[in-house]
Amino acid sequence: MNDASRITKEGIRIHAAEDFAGMRKAGAMASQILDEVGPLVEPGETTAALDDFIRNRVTELGATSATIGYRGYQHASCISVNHVVCHGIPGQKTLKDGDILNIDVTVIVDGWYGDTSRMYVAGKAPIKAQRLIRVTHDSLMKGIEAVRPGATFGDIGAAIQTYAEGHRMSVVRDFCGHGLGQSFHAPPNVLHFGRAGKGPVLEEGMFFTIEPMINLGRPETKTLSDDWTAVTRDKSLSAQFEHSIGVTANGCEIFTPSERFFPDLG
Repeated sequence: MNDASRITKEGIRIHAAEDFAGMRKAGAMASQILDEVGPLVEPGETTAALDDFIRNRVTELGATSATIGYRGYQHASCISVNHVVCHGIPGQKTLKDGDILNIDVTVIVDGWYGDTSRMYVAGKAPIKAQRLIRVTHDSLMKGIEAVRPGATFGDIGAAIQTYAEGHRMSVVRDFCGHGLGQSFHAPPNVLHFGRAGKGPVLEEGMFFTIEPMINLGRPETKTLSDDWTAVTRDKSLSAQFEHSIGVTANGCEIFTPSERFFPDLG
């Protein structure tokens, strides 16, 4: 961490200009791994096999998985299928045609954390699932568009909530984005709903994730007995996209870009 960094009164670290390079490298590697796993997502594949591929690529690329060993978690990814909102545990269940899934990967590269997730489809997605995926992706981008020095975290949440609810979908309240950098989770909590003008003011050098979870049905979730897997209470489909970003002088930089960020819907 550069000596020029500081902490705001809300506990949010303001990073130095030199710190962007480390986040750029870590984010690029996380995105590369998600690019590479995409062709393996097809009917008949297991989520455990996808996770094995991710685990091997993290090692081959000389990085460290941030999730293996985190609070006892033993996988290199979270893979959340259909009505699983987040933190789905890879296993032996095989994907079926039309299943939608979020794959979430965090790597550590030279001490910096690259965190990103995106949606995939096994086979061809049903029309309602396609619509959910598009709205969720566009909700994330609406949130990112709100990021600039002088704006507030409430502006981000309001942009996401307004867009998603305008398409008659709901925003999950139980999980949020987070600060990161040389730690996995740090202040602030980045809510995906809220009121414009409220919350801490954004400053150049803040690093955090925006990762809205959008449901076709109601927003309520419950966590299963494994203490990880979160599902929609009404069993409606859920989708999520996540980027890690840094606030710049005029807006923000996406640390986890990819030309394949939006999936082939089949």
